[in-house]
Amino acid sequence: MGKTFKARRIVRGKAAAEAVVCPGGFSFLGDVDTTSGEIIASDNPNRGRTIDGKILIYETTKGSSGGCQVLITLARKSKAPAAIISVKPADYNLTEGAILSGVPFLCEPDGDIIREIRTGQKVVVDADAGTIEIPDQ
Repeated sequence: MGKTFKARRIVRGKAAAEAVVCPGGFSFLGDVDTTSGEIIASDNPNRGRTIDGKILIYETTKGSSGGCQVLITLARKSKAPAAIISVKPADYNLTEGAILSGVPFLCEPDGDIIREIRTGQKVVVDADAGTIEIPDQ
C-alpha cells in the first residue's frame, strides 16, 4: 500500500506524474528555461531535467515576483509542471501564476516529502482533497 500525505490546498486540480524533487529553494525566474522547461540552476541537483508535465516539489520559493509570469509563459508553451508542491507556505506571486495557469498547487504537507519522495518516482496529487499520494511502485 502506498503512502498519503495531507497538505494545504492552494490551487485546485489533480495530476499524476513523475516527481522532480528540489531539496532547497526554487525560483521560476532564473532556475528554469522558459523555452524548454529545463532546470538550468547550477546549484540544483536536477539541472538538465525538465519540469514539463512533472510534479515539482521544492522546499521554498526563492527569488522574485517574476515567477508568476514565467509559470504562465511555461503553461502557454505546454511546458509547465503538472502540479506544484511547496514544503513551506505558498508564495503569493507563484499562487497567482498557478491560478492563471491552471496548475494544481499544494503546500505545507504533513510529512517530510523531500526525503520520502525521490525524483522520477510517480506521485498522485489531488489538490481538491489536499492529498499527495506515493503509490506502490
